[in-house]
Amino acid sequence: MRCFGVEKNASEEELKKAYRKLAKKYHPDANPDNRKEAEAKFKEVNEAYENLSDPQKRRMYDQFGHNGPQGFGGGAGGPFGGQGGYYSYSTSGFDGFDMGDLGDIFSSFFGGGFGGGSRSSRSNGPTKGADLRYDLEITFEEAFLGVQKEITINREDTCHTCNGSGAKPGSKVETCHVCGGSGQVKQIQTTILGQVQTTRTCSNCAGEGKVIKEPCETCRGKGRVRKQVKIQVNIPAGIDDNQTVVLRGEGAPGSKGGPKGDLYVTMHVKRHSIYKRQDYNVLCDIPITFTQATLGAELSIPMVDGTTTKFKIPEGTQTGTRFRIKGKGFKAVNRNYEGDMIFTVEVQTPKRLTKEQRELFMQLAKTMNEQPPVKKRGIFG
Repeated sequence: MRCFGVEKNASEEELKKAYRKLAKKYHPDANPDNRKEAEAKFKEVNEAYENLSDPQKRRMYDQFGHNGPQGFGGGAGGPFGGQGGYYSYSTSGFDGFDMGDLGDIFSSFFGGGFGGGSRSSRSNGPTKGADLRYDLEITFEEAFLGVQKEITINREDTCHTCNGSGAKPGSKVETCHVCGGSGQVKQIQTTILGQVQTTRTCSNCAGEGKVIKEPCETCRGKGRVRKQVKIQVNIPAGIDDNQTVVLRGEGAPGSKGGPKGDLYVTMHVKRHSIYKRQDYNVLCDIPITFTQATLGAELSIPMVDGTTTKFKIPEGTQTGTRFRIKGKGFKAVNRNYEGDMIFTVEVQTPKRLTKEQRELFMQLAKTMNEQPPVKKRGIFG
């Protein structure tokens, strides 16, 4: 965004001004002599603004940049790294959409500018595969302790019949005779303003630079096939809801020898019937009896990992009192820190008493000189 006079953390209004400036510059009507290229760039501007104006996608870009989260990231938004689109996998099936070449779009807004050279060189060279996303549901205990999960995704993979070439085994992939392998054809047009050179995608090879005369029967010339893949995911102890584990190289295959994309596994932690999470602390309610609250007691507090910890509460403990057990909370991912277990006691008043118990309570009440609460009269009573 430096070339537009605004910073990476530009406000929505500054971003809107930059968008209007670019849209006006690359509007097809403003570029009658180069309308086709202007239309492509104008489309990029609109796609970029649409994504950058989305608060969630903007936060992901501001936080992680082009390369996406490096390790564990908060939020459920998708990655912006690599080439190709952003695809989402969920346990209910495939739910994806193509966001286009966001690398070009975002770099244009953040100081890259629109350069035909960089795009063409990238399209003719190795291209990283698309990043994939998978939403995984785990239990509260699994998030606390960490766990290894096996997931199954549907993704494109390199065709083993042709090793990704797209050509039938034994046949050859020929260099396109029209573009000479560049994938682009240059044309020079003479106008009243002089000669204008334009570049378009080669129609003979569809921009690939190579021609396959005998396509592979397995992948039909694509060089890749869609199949189910099982992947092991190591989930670290302490991971929080909507945090993401990044598996490098487990995304879609690249093109022209490019590396595979990455797989972003976003966690969704189920609610627990007893425990709650607050930052790195574990919260829970512990019921105690009237006599335990009055006389004090040693309680056995259940921990998330299935163990119990002894804890003494003092006599005269009131309902709603909170106690803390140090170091029994969630571990911090990638940091040497552990939260606490915080429990709140709730005094349970007995609802049914035997005759003997009732008499004992009445004797106790007499010794304590207890009186029922007096209802005060109002000022006009």
